[in-house]
Amino acid sequence: MGLYSKKKIIKILSIILFGGILFGVYYREIIETSIGDKIIGFFVIFGAFIFMPLFLVYRLKGKKFEDYTLSDKNLKKMRKKSGKN
Repeated sequence: MGLYSKKKIIKILSIILFGGILFGVYYREIIETSIGDKIIGFFVIFGAFIFMPLFLVYRLKGKKFEDYTLSDKNLKKMRKKSGKN
């Protein structure tokens, strides 16, 4: 990737996300309730639809989804490790 690595972009976006929510809480308590609620709502939507997918793609890159599901194969492996049949 260009000037910034993916890890730095995720860190910057997380700081923006949490800073925005904190600013919204501050604005809601000190200045005006309705605009503060809108600021908080905007950053929650930002976190859910922009930050979270980017974070998951970054963290789960190269991992197999099948390793984390409860399939018959994985259940058999778990039973062998625990020693129960």
